[in-house]
Amino acid sequence: MPRRPGLSVRLRLTLSYAGFLAVAGALLLAVVWGYLLRYVPDNPQGLLGISPNRWLLVRTFFPAAAVAMAFLLVFGLVGGWFLAGRMLAPLDRITAAARTAGSGSLSHRIRLEGRRDEFRELADAFDTMLGRLESHVAEERRFAANASHELRTPLAISQTLLDVAREDPTRDRDQLIERLQVVNRRAIDLTEALLLLSRSDRGTFAREGVDLSLVAEEAAETLLPLAERRGIALDVTGGAARVGGSAELLLRMMTNLVQNAVVHNLPTGGTVTVHTEERDGAGVVRVENTGPVLAPELVPTLTEPFQRGTERARTDEHAGAGLGLALVHSVVRAHAGTLELAARPAGGLLVTVTLPTDTR
Repeated sequence: MPRRPGLSVRLRLTLSYAGFLAVAGALLLAVVWGYLLRYVPDNPQGLLGISPNRWLLVRTFFPAAAVAMAFLLVFGLVGGWFLAGRMLAPLDRITAAARTAGSGSLSHRIRLEGRRDEFRELADAFDTMLGRLESHVAEERRFAANASHELRTPLAISQTLLDVAREDPTRDRDQLIERLQVVNRRAIDLTEALLLLSRSDRGTFAREGVDLSLVAEEAAETLLPLAERRGIALDVTGGAARVGGSAELLLRMMTNLVQNAVVHNLPTGGTVTVHTEERDGAGVVRVENTGPVLAPELVPTLTEPFQRGTERARTDEHAGAGLGLALVHSVVRAHAGTLELAARPAGGLLVTVTLPTDTR
């Protein structure tokens, strides 16, 4: 918003320093006048019959006092201007960094030297904010690029199928419709996942008491046919773990965890274990599965959107959208919880989600 020009902070501080020094000098002179000159008799003989008298002292004292006051004022203005400049120098660097960030460059850092004070704390907080903002913007750009690619793929496939059908009218229409339904379902699933991811990131949902053990059982029941088709043993253990949050989002989180554990498993004879419990005032769910050995440096990247196992989503190695653990991470973050991923030495992944308990 437009603002009218005003005095700079440096000038205002300078005037404040000079005014304070002038007031202090005036008070000192008033004290001298009040406690010294008033004891000098106001008569021609002066004190003890010896000159000077009060009139003569006043005539001598006030010119000198005026010179002293003028010196204090000039000294306060010059010294205050210098001190204010020294004090506000870190603020100029912070302002320059803010303008640089406003122009779109987020790689700049202030890195203010010296011991900790208010300006250093502000500069450090600003550097931390820039680092997180830079990371968030980079993540959003990667997300947008991959989302565009993923959404474009089913549309391109649909267009190719339609072009083939138009050029070859004798082609089996039932097969064409079935393939179009599969492609369309994938596009719908991806769009719904993106919308759910956006909703959980905003945190715009009603909170209620949710038992993670019941959510885990519902997710396991839903995915049991998939596990059986793949020869995966799915087991739910543990007890009640009541947390506060959105039942819909927590069910989607649990479903994604279990589905990810089933899909990224051994070809046959694998296992998936879901365990829920309350620990240290928090609801905990652990999802552990067998599977291929994962490199330790790969594990932190699994929560990035469109990341699958050891490859990006665009390899189309699996039918999913590559948003499983990204959605889990977003839902956990929206519920003020923590998500921990650990590669199992024998292969597979251990996912631990910790959420605050429902205190209502």
